[in-house]
Amino acid sequence: METEVFEELMVTFLVSGLILFMAFIVWDLAKKSKAGRFGTAVLFFALGLGVLGFIIKTVLMAVLDL
Repeated sequence: METEVFEELMVTFLVSGLILFMAFIVWDLAKKSKAGRFGTAVLFFALGLGVLGFIIKTVLMAVLDL
């Protein structure tokens, strides 16, 4: 396996793991602060925007074949 392929796979897997860990942190924060449904939704919406940016970047790189 070439270094570039390995790096791309590891970045994808590790960033995905980081996103899952951040989702757990946000859920725990919402639970401990008693944010309620709306507050929890706002917290996850903010996290979702970051995840959406990562997904869009990945798709654009694949489409543009950089």
